[in-house]
Amino acid sequence: MKKDPPNAPLPGRAIDELVELTRHLRSPDGCAWDRAQTIDSIRPHLVEEFHEVLEALDVSDDDRLCDELGDLLFLIVFIARIAEEQGRFDLPTVIEGIDAKLRRRHPHVFGDEVATTPDEVRSMWETTKLREKTHAARSSILDGLPREFSALLAARRIQEKAAAVGFDWEKPADVVDKIEEEVGELRAELDGGPRERVESELGDLLFAIVNVARFLEIDPEAALRKTNMKFRKRFALIEERFRGQDLRTVGLEAMDRVWEEAKKSEAEDA
Repeated sequence: MKKDPPNAPLPGRAIDELVELTRHLRSPDGCAWDRAQTIDSIRPHLVEEFHEVLEALDVSDDDRLCDELGDLLFLIVFIARIAEEQGRFDLPTVIEGIDAKLRRRHPHVFGDEVATTPDEVRSMWETTKLREKTHAARSSILDGLPREFSALLAARRIQEKAAAVGFDWEKPADVVDKIEEEVGELRAELDGGPRERVESELGDLLFAIVNVARFLEIDPEAALRKTNMKFRKRFALIEERFRGQDLRTVGLEAMDRVWEEAKKSEAEDA
């Protein structure tokens, strides 16, 4: 395990210093931009920093990940500071809340409940949530998913929540069979079916693909992001090869040859 460097600040002290720094930035003697921010104005920056953390994770860059986590942590402290100024809550309340929540949702660690597998823990987590005050108004374990979730992420979380109470496939092969079934149904609708039915069957297919990713313990959002990055890298090679030419006149066959060269090069590098 990597040791802290000599004279490294203790975590608590480092947080205190960050809180004090944030307080100074918001003060009359601080920064005009920081002072002008509201929780609503910070929202886009929060989303941006979250996705930059994900990108750092995707490329396994520890230096970048450390930097981006710092940015994200600052925004959390910053939002808590604004809320404190408005008399709503403060950072200690946030920390105390998550501490209490984690203890409450781990009764197999801090109580007398028994859960020995990740699936048992997940089931206990979801059922414990329904008994909490903040979730009392929810009538379903599927309630409460953030509206900001992408449809892909929402599909995964819906499936995880349903699986936590036993509504799930038995094995990955069953889900693959479902994918093949959905492909067949999509093909049937493509042959003159109404657009609404095509859209519905396409949605079913995507949902089934997310399901098999969940069974394989692969984050479909991360997998798709990596494929997007891979596509952009290969397409950039096509643009470089035919720089100065109108790609519409190059032709698919010529572009596809470069694409296959890129795939072969990637395989050799791996």
